[in-house]
Amino acid sequence: MGVSQNLSSLSCELRIIRAKNLDYISTGNLFVRHYLCAGHNKRIRLNTREISSTYDLCWNESISLECLGNQDSMEELKQQSVVFELRWRNTAPILGKIGGSKLLARAEVSWKDVLESSGLAIEKWVSMVSTSSRVPEGLKPPALQIGMKVRVPGEAEMIKRRRDVSRPKKWNECGCKHGECNDIDHDDIFALAAALEVL
Repeated sequence: MGVSQNLSSLSCELRIIRAKNLDYISTGNLFVRHYLCAGHNKRIRLNTREISSTYDLCWNESISLECLGNQDSMEELKQQSVVFELRWRNTAPILGKIGGSKLLARAEVSWKDVLESSGLAIEKWVSMVSTSSRVPEGLKPPALQIGMKVRVPGEAEMIKRRRDVSRPKKWNECGCKHGECNDIDHDDIFALAAALEVL
C-alpha cells in the first residue's frame, strides 16, 4: 500500500454525491446523516444540507478530516466504517412546527475498502437497506453515490502542518467562537479538525 511506518498525519475525505431509487418518497426534504469514528468509542455525526425530494437528489458535498497518528492509527482506521443514513423530513408544519427527521435507509462502508484500493480512493454507488415500511414491493432499494479517499501528505506538507499545529492559538482563531477547541484530544482519529465544504 505504500504507507509509511512513521506516519504522522493523514487526511480522510468523504463525499456525498447523489441518491437514486426514491420515487416513492412524498413531498418533503431529504438529507444524508453520516457517522464517522473519532476513536475511543466516540463518533462524529454530520448532516448534508436538506434538498427537496421533488428535485434532482444531488448534494455534491465533501468533508475533509485531518488526523494525527502512526501505523497503529492506520490499522485502527481499517477496522472503522462510515455509516450513512438517508433521512426524510416533512416540511409541512404541524401545530406550527417542522418535525424531526425519519430514517428511510441505511448503509455502511468500511475504510478498509479505501485503504486497500489503488490510489487510496473509491467512488461507488452503495445500495442501502430500507428501514421504512412505505417502500412498495418490487422497487429497487435506495442507493447513494459516495466517494472516500485517504491522502498521506508529502514530507514538506507534513512539516508545515506540524508547525501550524504546534503554534498556540487563541480561542477565536479556530472559528468556533465558543472556546471548546482547546479540549480536542489530538490522539483521536478525526479529532484534529473537521470542515464542511460544499463544492
